[in-house]
Amino acid sequence: MGSFKSEAMIKQESSDISSTDDYFLIKDGVEYSGSHLLIDLWGASRLDDQPYIEEILKRCVTACHATLLHIHLHQFSESGGISGVAVLAESHISVHTWPERNYAAFDVFMCGAATPLNAPAVLDEAFKPSDLKVKEILRGYREGG
Repeated sequence: MGSFKSEAMIKQESSDISSTDDYFLIKDGVEYSGSHLLIDLWGASRLDDQPYIEEILKRCVTACHATLLHIHLHQFSESGGISGVAVLAESHISVHTWPERNYAAFDVFMCGAATPLNAPAVLDEAFKPSDLKVKEILRGYREGG
């Protein structure tokens, strides 16, 4: 699969980020509420295994230095897709799986000192996709604002 930066490398990059009193972030002069990752996994395995997905969500929370408040997962049939969310003090991680297509969509949105860019490596190791795509959106950023 693709190459991901190690947690240590991401922490080092994150050291350039400062925070405001209301937990907005400032990096390279850009102020935003948090990083929202849209992560697509194709050719992935274990997408109908609810206990495993819950375990992997917990691993992502730990790797991202976030605070888990609650996890809720729903499986649509015994061998069907799973949708759910890990609610975090820093925001959330959501998941939607299509086991019949070996596809999963994860959203990882975090603010504050959390490091959401650590999640793709956890997902890559856990689900062993043949293709993993990550798109980052800076939430709360207003151009010229």
